[in-house]
Amino acid sequence: MELFVYGLLIATSIVGVAFIVERGLALRWHKIVPPEIEATVESCQTPEDVPLLKRVCQQYDAPLSRLLLQAIDHLAWPQDDNADALQTRARHEIVRLDRGLVVLEIIVGIAPLLGLVGTIVGMMSVFGDVGQAGLTDAAKLAQGIALILRATLAGLLIAIPSLIFWSYYSKKVEMLAVEMETLCDEFIRRQYREQPQTSPARLPMVSKPKVASESAAS
Repeated sequence: MELFVYGLLIATSIVGVAFIVERGLALRWHKIVPPEIEATVESCQTPEDVPLLKRVCQQYDAPLSRLLLQAIDHLAWPQDDNADALQTRARHEIVRLDRGLVVLEIIVGIAPLLGLVGTIVGMMSVFGDVGQAGLTDAAKLAQGIALILRATLAGLLIAIPSLIFWSYYSKKVEMLAVEMETLCDEFIRRQYREQPQTSPARLPMVSKPKVASESAAS
């Protein structure tokens, strides 16, 4: 039973290290928000600049490029509809960025528990032997207890780094999401900023004073 618990601890540590490395490579800033796309979005001020932005986005397989390509394809839609569709796609991209973090979160919870299970199983074995043979060698008993406590230590040594990297990656995903949201919002606002100027809402208010002045003059 002890060997089984230690085997689980080793497997948990291997999985944790694998996901820490994989998420570290996947969440690099330039892979999520390429500087070339960011610079092109900043320079995209008019509809005439949209084709250039589309060509740049097609060169990168990044979450930001996929969001901007969807926004570009839906520019013929009303602004609210385009923004709603973009938010739906953005949630999908955030879920993909969070893909491996749930594994680290699980490891943070189960690693100390596995260490505790190993400790309890080991203590049951040691005290079972003491009950059968009697306490004849205190040094041997202390050595057995020290060996047992290594399971708890192993569980904590696995959980602590996993907790650190889980917190760091979660914060990084949040920062990346805010950056992508800001860039996409700026792009949408620039492409639709001329629409409020063409609204005819105030035309009736302008025509009434003219009619009153003509009647007064007559």
